[in-house]
Amino acid sequence: MEAILAIGIGILSGSGVWLLLRPRTYQVIMGLSLISYAVNLFIFSTGRLRSDAPPVLTSQPGSLADYADPLPQALVLTAIVISFATTALFLVMLLASRGLTGSDHVDGQERR
Repeated sequence: MEAILAIGIGILSGSGVWLLLRPRTYQVIMGLSLISYAVNLFIFSTGRLRSDAPPVLTSQPGSLADYADPLPQALVLTAIVISFATTALFLVMLLASRGLTGSDHVDGQERR
């Protein structure tokens, strides 16, 4: 399970970096989104990745070590909301830039 998650994070971050290096603004925005998804998965995986396990790890209450760590889950939830708002802002800026320059090229002009 850990290997699949690590490969998924690697593919997402590699694809995100590749899209960041593209000349179009929309591709740069999608690259930033993929990198944020990879970071969210990485943060989520730091909270003890376990399959088929309840949040309470043992039946004896009293020790905090028996419970799953809720902090990575809260951080990922907050990061998802912030990345959604940032992506919406970037898309509005893309549309405004496209309207002003007539191109969605990062430099504002096409290669000839």
